Amino acid sequence: MTATTISPARHRLLGDHTWQADAVCQSTEYNPVDPEIFFPEPDETDKIAAAKALCGQCPVRRACLDAALEAGTTDGIRGGLTEEERGPLHEKLAQRLDYSRVNDTIAGRDVHLTKAERRAVVRAAYRHGVSEQRLAWLLKITEEHAQKLYRELRRALRNRDLDQPSDTALLPEASGEHLVRDDFGTAA
Repeated sequence: MTATTISPARHRLLGDHTWQADAVCQSTEYNPVDPEIFFPEPDETDKIAAAKALCGQCPVRRACLDAALEAGTTDGIRGGLTEEERGPLHEKLAQRLDYSRVNDTIAGRDVHLTKAERRAVVRAAYRHGVSEQRLAWLLKITEEHAQKLYRELRRALRNRDLDQPSDTALLPEASGEHLVRDDFGTAA
C-alpha cells in the first residue's frame, strides 16, 4: 500500500513574483518556448491545446491563475485556462472564500485576500483571541480600524444570539395550568 501525502497549498504572497522563475512557460536555452503560444486567437485550437499542455506540466499553475485573477488579467492563457474559461472565475473572485488562505494569513503570511476572506480572518482572529494590534498587522490596517472590526463582529455575534429562538418552551405551570401525571408521558 502506498502512502499519499498532500502538501499544503502555497499561496502567492503580496508582491511576490518569484513563482514566475519556476513556470514552464519561461523560455530558457534548453527549453525554448514561444510566448505567442499563450496568446492565440479563439480559432487557433492547436495553439490553445499546446499552451494548455505546457500549463498542465507547470508546478506553479495555481499561482499563475491566482495572479491572473487577482490582477484582472483577461488576455491569453494563464494557469491553464483560456480567457473565456477564466471569465466566470473573474466574476466570482470577490466571493472566493478559501480557508487555507485565511489560515495562512492568521499564521502571518501576506496573502492576497478577497473581501470574504478578510471577513473570515477577522472572525478567526477574534475566535482565537488574536489581539487588535496583531489583527491590524495581519490585514495591513490601522489599530483603530482593527478595533472597529472587532466591535462590529462582537455586535453581529450578540445580535445573532438575540435572534436565535429560545429552545425552552413555557412550562404549563408558568401559564397557570397544573400538571397531572399524564402530562409527563411514560418511560419506554
